[in-house]
Amino acid sequence: MAAAQSVSEVDVAMWEAGLEELFGRVEGCFRSDQPRAQARAYVAGLLSRTERKNGWTLAEFSRESGPQKMQR
Repeated sequence: MAAAQSVSEVDVAMWEAGLEELFGRVEGCFRSDQPRAQARAYVAGLLSRTERKNGWTLAEFSRESGPQKMQR
């Protein structure tokens, strides 16, 4: 069984830089700015150093008042 590897700050920084490139590529898949911004916030939350990844913690990371937008 392979040992679990930890995620370093360098990994997170690389993912954040790649996030901008990714959303530049898929920009045309969204009909308007709001869904694109929400999808970006969701993925950014998943890539964050937040320990738990659920609707509430992702909403808190994105400074939302509740998890509803993250659960759509």
